[in-house]
Amino acid sequence: MQHPAPQAQGDIATLVERLGNAGLIPFVGLAGLMWLVSGDVHAFVAMALSAYAATIAAFLGGIHWGMGLPLDAPARRFHLVWGVVPSLVAWVALLMPAFAGLPLLALLLVVCYGVDRRTWAQWGWSAWLPLRARLTAVAVLSCLLGASAT
Repeated sequence: MQHPAPQAQGDIATLVERLGNAGLIPFVGLAGLMWLVSGDVHAFVAMALSAYAATIAAFLGGIHWGMGLPLDAPARRFHLVWGVVPSLVAWVALLMPAFAGLPLLALLLVVCYGVDRRTWAQWGWSAWLPLRARLTAVAVLSCLLGASAT
């Protein structure tokens, strides 16, 4: 199933880029706050950053359900199974202290990117991978910076 490349979509490509960049605001803002606050507020900010990263990881997994539902096996099975993995790993990371959970979430985001890099081409989505790589890099750095402030 082919989808138009970002260049062919004009306004949609701009919207996707703006929404993606806006989605980095909580990552960058909360990672920065981790270095500026202390006490109970620090624990709250750490949880907020972890929860946001977990939400994004679950969203990335959910994309694979959308990809897998219209397919025939075995590709369907891969997408449906992979689609729940980020949610489960993110849930485990949320149960951990931030100094351990945030690096796990960073690793999960890298793995999600790796899976997407291997699977998006079959959908004609390769043109979106540079944006996806930039968003992932900032999110991962934010998680690691946040973890190092704990």
